[in-house]
Amino acid sequence: MLEVFDKPYADPVQLPLVGSLRSSVFILTVYLLFVLKLGRNLMEKHEALQLRGVLKVYNIGQVLFNTLIFVWGFHHIFVSRPYNLSCMTVLPQDHELKSTERTLAYLYHLNKLLDLMDTIFFVLRKKPRQITFLHVFHHVFMVITSHLLIRFYGFGGHVFLICMFNVLVHMVMYGYYYASSQSRNVQESLWWKKYLTLGQLVQFFLMFLHCAYTYLQPNCSASRGVIYVISSASAFMFVMFSKFYIKTYIRPKVVKSRAKAN
Repeated sequence: MLEVFDKPYADPVQLPLVGSLRSSVFILTVYLLFVLKLGRNLMEKHEALQLRGVLKVYNIGQVLFNTLIFVWGFHHIFVSRPYNLSCMTVLPQDHELKSTERTLAYLYHLNKLLDLMDTIFFVLRKKPRQITFLHVFHHVFMVITSHLLIRFYGFGGHVFLICMFNVLVHMVMYGYYYASSQSRNVQESLWWKKYLTLGQLVQFFLMFLHCAYTYLQPNCSASRGVIYVISSASAFMFVMFSKFYIKTYIRPKVVKSRAKAN
């Protein structure tokens, strides 16, 4: 089974942190140990850290980072137009825009690694309710999947448009995080928090549609394996985030309305 890792890399250019899978495995192992055990044990002996200044810088940085990927990626896809949107495949090595495709895909993977800091901050601020299975699974899945796709499929291609959906949602999400980090009063006045989850649901739905549309194209050489992985993952995430939305935003209203009726 492990013989699959003996296959040559899909792209001969091996950039830091996306060469051997050991790098992502090591990072995720340290991440899981810290957020599930070591970090919690450490913070039991200390007061919660506020980290207001750190969070402001981090969230602004995330907004700018995701905006850079989105604007550059949008220009690459819709202005430079190297792809057939009905069947997006990885650009050949001698294509004039290959370096752009590679750089954007690499930046996206680095962004998924940076996202792991969300959970680290939850631990340091003693916010255990935020560290749900969905939260941790989502972060781990994104890192390992983006690395595997680069390893076996290459930089860009079919997943490129899907990445644009993701960074667009993250631009808004980290904008919300920045605003809510200003103060508790600001946090409580932000009425659009639930729409972030709705945006994520729309993202997963569009990802699934894009995979289905590509799959149905005749004579399309886009990797069927990638389509299966992304469509399955988007369907799973859609179900998980739907359950979160119902539990967080719909069920409390139902319970509250029933209490008033009684």
